[in-house]
Amino acid sequence: MLEKGTVRIEIAFCGICGTDLHEYLDGPIFCPKPGHPHPVSKEDSPITLGHEMSGVVSEVGEGVTSLKVGDHVVVEPYILADDVDTSESSNSYHLTPGVNFIGLAGRGGGLSENIVVKERWVHKIPDSIPLDEAALLEPLSVGVHGVDISGVKEGEYAIVGGAGPIGILIAAVLKSRGVNVIVTELSPIRRKYGIDAGVVDYALNPAEVDIVEEVMKITNGKGADVAFECTSVDVVLDTLLKALKPRGKAVILSIWGHNPAVDMNLVVLKEIEILGSLAYVNTHKKTIELLASGKVNVAPFITARIKLDNLLEEGFNTLINKKETAIKILVSPK
Repeated sequence: MLEKGTVRIEIAFCGICGTDLHEYLDGPIFCPKPGHPHPVSKEDSPITLGHEMSGVVSEVGEGVTSLKVGDHVVVEPYILADDVDTSESSNSYHLTPGVNFIGLAGRGGGLSENIVVKERWVHKIPDSIPLDEAALLEPLSVGVHGVDISGVKEGEYAIVGGAGPIGILIAAVLKSRGVNVIVTELSPIRRKYGIDAGVVDYALNPAEVDIVEEVMKITNGKGADVAFECTSVDVVLDTLLKALKPRGKAVILSIWGHNPAVDMNLVVLKEIEILGSLAYVNTHKKTIELLASGKVNVAPFITARIKLDNLLEEGFNTLINKKETAIKILVSPK
């Protein structure tokens, strides 16, 4: 018997996130430490990981009105206190103190056969979106939120630091809005993914060219209008700040494990605006519409589909030891 207001979802696919890798290698980080349960979920480690999930509703609890058995869905995987305003008018519930995520602070996880989730956090998707592609809706929502925050406009130039999963999805969102996209990335495979998918206009290798010099050439000496930092690497942040135009915007999406060295005089002398972008807030609906419209195609970024039984060998170990060969690995219990 399900609790009132919840639904059971049979997992179709779950993406492996960089956060999952950090938990596996260095955790617990976001996962509550043993003996220190999360204040809302009341759970501590060990935790079932996985927050980038798609699936099919298999059971609905009392009071659920927006979903039925058989619906294809994705999860907006927040764990928040019940008194937080998560209505459509809220633009800050993701910034609530103590915010955490399903699959990191408990309440099950997508790296499993099924999961029970409150109705509020389950979003129905049209059948036109394949369930494997739907598993990328969560990281794509991260990209949509970051691009929204930036205020970048059609015809402007954006530089993205890093062509990993978030960087490449940001590039896809930017391209869907008519923005000229420059990416700086060491991996030749990841640069090729961006070019071949048509979401990157200029894929630059910082080991071969002066990124700032190249950006100035591309923008006729003006500099990029907006930069997106997706690596948590000091030299990348420094390069992006130098490549921005005066009064340009730098959007920071990566989670940092250290305090970066920032040339604050560069920020001051160019009047650069630095913005943080955390996850998403009431973003899933527009992201679903974006994917359904065909303006963004995430299929090229699914580089492997593996069984749950092979999670460590074919999933985590690949992303740890051969990460330049993969963008998004999807895991299925089927």
